Amino acid sequence: MLTMPWYSWIVIAATAVVCFLLGVMYRKKIAEREIQSAEEEAKRIINESIKTAESKKREALVEAKEEIHKSRSEYEREEKARRAELQKQERRLQQKEENLDRKTDAIEKKSDTLNNKIAAVDAQQQEIAQIKKGQLEMLEKISGFSIEEAKAYLIDNVRDDVTHEMAMKVKEIEAQYKEEADERARDIIATAIQRCAADHASEITVSVVALPNDEMKGRIIGREGRNIRSIETLTGCDLIIDDTPETITVSSFDPVRREVARLALEKLIQDGRIHPARIEEMIAKAQREVNATIKAEGERAVFETNIHGLNPEIIKLLGRMRYRTSYGQNVLNHSIEVSHIAGLLASELGVDVNVAKRAGLLHDIGKSIDHEVEGSHVTIGVDIARKYRESEAVIHCIEAHHGDVEPHTVEACLVQAADAISASRPGARRENIENYVKRLEKLEEISRSFPGIASSYAIQAGREIRIMVKPEDVSEDQMVLLARDIAKKIEDELTYPGQIKVHVLRETKAVDYAK
Repeated sequence: MLTMPWYSWIVIAATAVVCFLLGVMYRKKIAEREIQSAEEEAKRIINESIKTAESKKREALVEAKEEIHKSRSEYEREEKARRAELQKQERRLQQKEENLDRKTDAIEKKSDTLNNKIAAVDAQQQEIAQIKKGQLEMLEKISGFSIEEAKAYLIDNVRDDVTHEMAMKVKEIEAQYKEEADERARDIIATAIQRCAADHASEITVSVVALPNDEMKGRIIGREGRNIRSIETLTGCDLIIDDTPETITVSSFDPVRREVARLALEKLIQDGRIHPARIEEMIAKAQREVNATIKAEGERAVFETNIHGLNPEIIKLLGRMRYRTSYGQNVLNHSIEVSHIAGLLASELGVDVNVAKRAGLLHDIGKSIDHEVEGSHVTIGVDIARKYRESEAVIHCIEAHHGDVEPHTVEACLVQAADAISASRPGARRENIENYVKRLEKLEEISRSFPGIASSYAIQAGREIRIMVKPEDVSEDQMVLLARDIAKKIEDELTYPGQIKVHVLRETKAVDYAK
């Protein structure tokens, strides 16, 4: 292996160092040239940026100047317009001030004029007061009356004149209405009654069952009273067995129960087998017969009056009224008669005949259950009609037929009149003697409660009250008003069938002696 001399290695190392240094120097020059070119590029960019910024600055300044000029022009225009408007308003205010000044001056002048006139009027009033005072003093001297006495005298005269005029006016109005209405009403009512003549059955709260012999009483009573107790328990009626020969009295406030008991007794008497089981069987059979009669009577009423569309329950309630009486008048027959009369009156007057007939038939429907339900038969009837969806016109007629509410339809007035006609015609109703006497006594008592009454007498079975007045206390004119007041009080305090005539009499006597 060949080895190099040591100086060769030195030459190689020196050569390598020189090459390295030359490389470093070359790289340094290249870097310096790049730095110089970068600095020149940076300067160029900066110069261009400065030029661009100055150009944009000049453009912005120009735009700002133009905007400022434009804003200033608009502001000047607005300012000019505002000044013109303010000037115009100032001119208006000035004109208004001038007008107000002129009006104020005119008002002051008028105020002065009014003050002068008021002062003149005050002076005239004082003068008039003095003149009036002098005249009153002169009149007092001439007449001999003081002011208060003169006032009382004039008031008395005026009161007498007014009373006379009032009485004359009442007479005139009554005569006028009577002339116009009496003949027409008489014809209509007479025609209605003639076309609707119904029989009336007289019934009371007891039923009498005839017996074939007095031995039957003991059989009905039964051993230790078991038969009669069974009958009373099942029917809800009282059996009255007394010394009256061959009769048993059935008593009950409910006419349907009384009819069931009567039919059951008749069947038991006819059958002859009287014991609790047979009694129960016969009462059930009588109940079925009465129910069938109730239904048939309701259908008869609907058929006779030719009314359609009634609820079946209302028809049953109508049938129950077959066994209900009012002052001895059968309520079902009364309702049928009222229906006919109301329908005839409605046809004569040209109003709704169907409503009048329907309301006439149903006006006393509350009496069918008034023993079972609290309240008057009017209230009960209204509730029944409303429950079964009757029309408001029919409900109002039922509600108003006794004056509980003011009638506001012609049909309601006709039902009210038909009810009074049916109840008041001769033979329709009757009262027991005790109630009759009490009513007559109350009638005379009401008549005597007014001042100036000398005596009063109830005549014509209580259908007329004849009143004698004291002539020195009651004048001719006051008689008319007194009769109306008495009639009004009788209407408010008494219940009676039909109408009552109030007849006031005044008699003046003059007595002298020949000597």
